[in-house]
Amino acid sequence: MTDKRIKKLVIVGGGSAGWMSAAAIANAVGTSCDITVIESEAIGTVGVGEATIPPIRFFNQSLGIDEATFVRETQGSFKLGIEFIDWAKKGESYFHPFGQYGAEFDSVPFYHYWMREYLAGNINSLDDYSMAWVAAKNHRFEHPSPDRRMVQSTFDYAYHFDATMYAKFLRGYAETRGVSRVEGKVTQAEIDPNNGFLKSVSLESGETFEADLFIDCTGFYGLLIEKYLKTGYDDWSHYLPCNRAVAVPCETNGDTLPYTKSTAKDAGWQWRIPLQHRTGNGYVYCDSYTDQDTATQSLLDGLDGAARAEPKHLRFTTGARKQFWNKNCVAIGLSAGFMEPLESTSLHLIQYGIMRLLAMFPDRDMSPLLAQEYNALTRAEYERIRDFLILHYTATEREDTAFWRYCKNMAIPDSLQYKIDHFRDSGRVVSSERELFKNPSWIAVYIGQGIIPKRAPIMTQMRGNVPAEDRMKGIHSAMRDAANAMSPHDAFINTYAKSAPM
Repeated sequence: MTDKRIKKLVIVGGGSAGWMSAAAIANAVGTSCDITVIESEAIGTVGVGEATIPPIRFFNQSLGIDEATFVRETQGSFKLGIEFIDWAKKGESYFHPFGQYGAEFDSVPFYHYWMREYLAGNINSLDDYSMAWVAAKNHRFEHPSPDRRMVQSTFDYAYHFDATMYAKFLRGYAETRGVSRVEGKVTQAEIDPNNGFLKSVSLESGETFEADLFIDCTGFYGLLIEKYLKTGYDDWSHYLPCNRAVAVPCETNGDTLPYTKSTAKDAGWQWRIPLQHRTGNGYVYCDSYTDQDTATQSLLDGLDGAARAEPKHLRFTTGARKQFWNKNCVAIGLSAGFMEPLESTSLHLIQYGIMRLLAMFPDRDMSPLLAQEYNALTRAEYERIRDFLILHYTATEREDTAFWRYCKNMAIPDSLQYKIDHFRDSGRVVSSERELFKNPSWIAVYIGQGIIPKRAPIMTQMRGNVPAEDRMKGIHSAMRDAANAMSPHDAFINTYAKSAPM
């Protein structure tokens, strides 16, 4: 029988995308495949994505990475969600938590009862019923309880970390498992004239690398997937108009918050991401509504501490490749598409692309059916995330700048409008089973940005014998007590990181 296994795999580009790919594939296939990462220190990486969402934990776990070691090696901190400031209107904020709201006490979901009581004027903020927020606002953190009967089990968490340190950490992991790293800049790719597949890539030095399968991790440029394979790109900037960013780290000032801050600005929004050794900051904006100098000064004026580097400027177009897997090349990371970092999905999309590739790993025949399914699933994932991001912009009452007037009145996808209409009518969350952001995430943004249902789901009126108000008060009280019993976030990090094996 002919051996058709992939024998040589070349990853062009390093950074988080390249080394996450190398580590995961090496962990999965062992030494049965020769894996080479080609990266150039002269090119560098974007390296500003430092906030994540909970699935990153499962990626690390699948590689057998010790969490405490990871936190220490990446100067990481813990993340319970994102606080959105000035998005619905100036002077208002809300929290997008990791985990659920409340605790279930009936067959009717907790948030349905919250809607009933809120619309009746009996209770106020939804945030008060989030264990993640009650802990976060008090700068507390501990791991969730495995006991599902406890309110301490109702939250989830992710991380903030230094993306450059993470790539270095994974490089060490991959190299110990046989991955080779080559320093150099790819200047040429050879295409097989018979089938249009990539045959090899060549460096400035003249060295050539052949492979059966190529992974493009070359960032926005998309060297292989676009320059050589002419895949095409779907531009979504009419829905998500921000196309520039300026980023700068600053000195840490005060406690390390266990959450990200996203503050709406005149022409976009500003992130604040606390790490152990510094705070990451950036202003994502649209250059049709402000200029680079104004955006940079706005960012610098809003820092909590002294800047630790010169501002770094980025240009991008929100959207996705028309194909993520084309011929014998798979684009991972920014080469596949760009969803602005509003909900910290950049590393997730890398993770998703890798895991999907491993699930459909080809042989040298490179079945087009695999690419077809991979592309369909990945396209759907990008579109679902796209719609969730658009919700943040379109659900606003702000009209104080031209940027926000555009966002409030822009046309949105029918798929998103359908979801909004359902929630506004009766508080029902319409979502796909494959949705990355589950019901609590959608509810957080709907309510936080002023999409209030006309009425609560009718079943809350049918179960009048359920003491919902008393149960909700008890849950609220239990969450406060649980948060007060948690360790301060900084104390937890210091103790936990020191427990990591050396």
